[in-house]
Amino acid sequence: MVGVVTALEVAVRIGLLPQAWFPPPSRIVPAFVELAVGGELFAPVGQTLQGWVLGVLAATVVAVPLGVVIGSLPLAHRLTRFMLEFLRPIPPVALIPAAVLIFGSGLDMKVFLIAFGAFWPVLLQTVYGVHDVDPTARDAARCYGLGARAVLVRITVPSALPYLATGLRIASAIALILAVTSEIVVGVPGIGVRITDAQAAGGAEDVMYAWILAAGLLGWALNAVLHAVERRVLHWHPSYRGGSR
Repeated sequence: MVGVVTALEVAVRIGLLPQAWFPPPSRIVPAFVELAVGGELFAPVGQTLQGWVLGVLAATVVAVPLGVVIGSLPLAHRLTRFMLEFLRPIPPVALIPAAVLIFGSGLDMKVFLIAFGAFWPVLLQTVYGVHDVDPTARDAARCYGLGARAVLVRITVPSALPYLATGLRIASAIALILAVTSEIVVGVPGIGVRITDAQAAGGAEDVMYAWILAAGLLGWALNAVLHAVERRVLHWHPSYRGGSR
């Protein structure tokens, strides 16, 4: 990372990158620090984070039970396959006009957009996880007298958790992208609005890139937190032992 920052600094200073549209990191970092010290950074970050949390939570609450049902019941998979294959390729940003029409240009619209985008990786990874459950383990559980609910809770869900964790980390990145995108396009309060405000102000390129840096750091922090929680919760799983993941 230090090498990349140094290379960018040198490239700007010697004219390989024009300062008119890419200020050197030695200007971007102080602008970011000024935003943080002055307290201007935290409200927009909190607004973006609020939409991220609500959107990912809504997607997870719907996608996980649906994924378990689709993965467990072949009939459910057949009945929902066409609809899911039809809806999944729709880019979430293509829904922005409809979302604004239905929900307005506030938090509800942002949460809907995030939830739609985050829903698919969580759903698909849950389905894959349920499909990958060892049938021998399921049969053995039934032989010991466990009912369908007990098999689901003790065998199916724990076996699918690593897949779900992967889906959540993928959904996390998608959700942050959609949060900032909705803020830039629609003007929902958050980091995205501050990026466009700095760009429109003229002569504030360092501030614009400082807000972009804030978005990148937020994404890194969210991924780090999810990875730490994943390792903590799934420490018992063979794929997480000995620091293999």
